[in-house]
Amino acid sequence: MTSQLEIFIDKRTRKGLIIASIILLVLGVIGIVVPQVMSVVVAAFLGWLLLFSGIMVGYYTWRTFRHRWTSWLKAVVLLVTGALILFNPLAGAAALGLVLAIYFLMDGFAGISLAWELRPNKGWGWLMFNGILSLVLAAIFLVGWPFSSAWLVGFFIGISLFIDGWTLLMISLAAKHD
Repeated sequence: MTSQLEIFIDKRTRKGLIIASIILLVLGVIGIVVPQVMSVVVAAFLGWLLLFSGIMVGYYTWRTFRHRWTSWLKAVVLLVTGALILFNPLAGAAALGLVLAIYFLMDGFAGISLAWELRPNKGWGWLMFNGILSLVLAAIFLVGWPFSSAWLVGFFIGISLFIDGWTLLMISLAAKHD
């Protein structure tokens, strides 16, 4: 009898999921072992992403609405926010920490909902575990914020990546084809 997982995951997709899960597991271990580095890397990545977005929005504004000063507001906000994060990544990590707590809350509720929908298929328990863990991480982060953001952001991202990788690996192994 074919399970619902086997319908959604073919052999090629399964191989890609296994590779993605291994990458997530490795990144998760790095985040757990050196959380301060992961916090700064994530904050810097966000800063560069905002700067790049500001440049793109500024270019588009220049090409279309350059004479309206209100059109420049979004580009300026993106550029200033990106620069602030790049010049002070620890403050960026603290702000990012609050955003991550919200992410973990939403991820937890989404994971629990998906697990409930996939129940009783193989692997649904791992999704439930992942969702509950995300809710616990959100609660822990909110209690220690902002003082522990320098290492907690990287540590929690590492844990989340590791658990996501493990969950993806278990789901892909559960959907093996004969």
